[in-house]
Amino acid sequence: MIFDPTPCTLGEGPLWHPDRQSLFWFDIVNRRLFERPLDGARREWTFPDMVSAAGIVDPDRLIVASSRSLSLLDLRDGSAEVLVPLEADNPVTRSNDGRADPQGGFWIGTMGLNAEPGAGSIWRYYRGELRRLFPAITITNAICFSPEGDLAHFADTDRATIWQVWLDRDGWPLGEPRVFIDLTAEGLNPDGAVIDAEGGLWSAQWGASRVARHDRQGRFDRAIELPARHVSCPAFGGPALDRLFATSARQGLNDPRPADGCTFVADAGLRGQAEHRVLIG
Repeated sequence: MIFDPTPCTLGEGPLWHPDRQSLFWFDIVNRRLFERPLDGARREWTFPDMVSAAGIVDPDRLIVASSRSLSLLDLRDGSAEVLVPLEADNPVTRSNDGRADPQGGFWIGTMGLNAEPGAGSIWRYYRGELRRLFPAITITNAICFSPEGDLAHFADTDRATIWQVWLDRDGWPLGEPRVFIDLTAEGLNPDGAVIDAEGGLWSAQWGASRVARHDRQGRFDRAIELPARHVSCPAFGGPALDRLFATSARQGLNDPRPADGCTFVADAGLRGQAEHRVLIG
């Protein structure tokens, strides 16, 4: 089912805001952020740089990742305050996938504008500090966290692999990441991901027209098929957190169909986690 028919060149970063009972999402290439409640009109904001992911701070503010910074966006008047630069001295990269963690941090991935090999990194912003966690990633994606807050996940779409890493009590990684899901043999491309309340990981699979669920052991469980070729990222939402939203993209398609680039909603059959809040200071 199409939730919003606005065709995005590169739809990304869906985020359900429970205080506002609305979904936020981005069109990275066209520098836009959208908001839409389940029953209501769409709003949008336009930015000077590419924007890709957000985290909830409070009912009226989001932390927004752009190609140059992390900023605090006031939804009431559209004003934005830069919190910290994000690879601002590197013209080759932009932000991509991101999500708030259970400890109040915000993880954000970067990548090359043309997916240059190894140009991206995974960063974490926590209480005013931005720290690089994992370098040399080509297409950062699938940042998501276990319900217990003890595991983080991230992907390199270029390597068809999703990793997981243990976290300490403050949300910083412990030890080296380990391979959680390897889709190389299947020829599938893991894009954005989210974890449900039971610990299952739902990954959009670029080019496969679906969002696939894997259980806590990394075993394939089920998939929701969608009418867009490039599904980019899922998010749980709705009053009961039992609706699965997903963005999609028209990027790279010479003959886009009407549903390509739209934002979708489907019955997930189980509940998701509520999105965590970002601690600014």
